[in-house]
Amino acid sequence: MDALDLALHLLNFMAPAWGLALALVLWARLMPRRWLPRANWSLLAQVLLQGALGTAVLLAGLVLFEHDGKMATYGALVVVAATVQWLLSRAGRG
Repeated sequence: MDALDLALHLLNFMAPAWGLALALVLWARLMPRRWLPRANWSLLAQVLLQGALGTAVLLAGLVLFEHDGKMATYGALVVVAATVQWLLSRAGRG
């Protein structure tokens, strides 16, 4: 495997985390404020945080299951991403 193949494998491995991060942050901006308050963080900072944490979840799933692409890993990715966005938006604080 040469460097280009390795880079493509890594990008394809991280694509679900970063795609979900971007979609979730943009979707949260479209929600009415009464449903989901806006986060104090910038869009870029939110995407970077979500993408990094999502990549960490995918790596943890790879280590735990010794296989990439398990549905449990993707489920954990969605739960972590949604929880982080909820915490960033301060929705739990009345």
